[in-house]
Amino acid sequence: MLRLAVPNKGALTEAAQTILKEAGYRARTDSKELVVVDPDNSCELFFLRPKDIAVYVGEGTLDAGITGRDMLRDSGAQVEEILPLGFGRSTFRFAADPGAFSSVADLKGRRIATAYAGLLESYLDEQDVEARVIKLDGAVETAVRLGVADAVADVVETGTTLRNMGLEVFGEPIARSEGVLIKRVGGVETQGLQQLVRRLQGVLVARDYVMMDYDIRAERIEEAIALTPGMEGPTVSPLHREGWVAVRAMVPRKGHQQVMDQLWEIGAKAILVTAIFACRL
Repeated sequence: MLRLAVPNKGALTEAAQTILKEAGYRARTDSKELVVVDPDNSCELFFLRPKDIAVYVGEGTLDAGITGRDMLRDSGAQVEEILPLGFGRSTFRFAADPGAFSSVADLKGRRIATAYAGLLESYLDEQDVEARVIKLDGAVETAVRLGVADAVADVVETGTTLRNMGLEVFGEPIARSEGVLIKRVGGVETQGLQQLVRRLQGVLVARDYVMMDYDIRAERIEEAIALTPGMEGPTVSPLHREGWVAVRAMVPRKGHQQVMDQLWEIGAKAILVTAIFACRL
């Protein structure tokens, strides 16, 4: 039985549970549930703190997990990323009083507060910058005002919290993060893991594509196919109306309205767009 770790709180929680539900796995009905058994999919879901998930997976206690790439790198655990999941995107950035610093090189000999000490220390080593890393569990953005640090390194989504504390980001991003599916490095692959990966990939594709159907005169079919090439090529079927064919193809969700306009301009009729909930490619 596949043992899967899922975030139980934080920014990744809702999105992680949603994608698993769309992939056909059982959802928990109570936010206090710590374990959900899904016999239909031969899977157990363990709801844990996002920062702990990489550790459990790295120790082999659990087979796989969903966590943030930043937390994965910070943990130092023996885990690897299997699949990026496209949600919870953020950047890990330096911030300080406006004008105080302009690059990581300016932080030599300074104090930097962060909740991700492992990730920050690795980055500073890569940049050959010696600085004092002060590990905090939360409210990192207050460290400069309280005199604990000269700068902070924190996860930035919109930057509003940092600006409200009078800080501004500077330098290049330390890391870019999103929700990822992970497994143990070198571990024996548990039955059901590849099924999970295929299902999640199917959900991700379904979120990015729609199904488009339309009728077109046979002599315009090459123009139409150029607009809607599909994944492996569109399905083209003859219509009862002589000289016309029906076309079905997957089209990127982004920009599909423009594709409909272009099809209409070359004479397509009965153009329909439907959502895709899951797929296998």
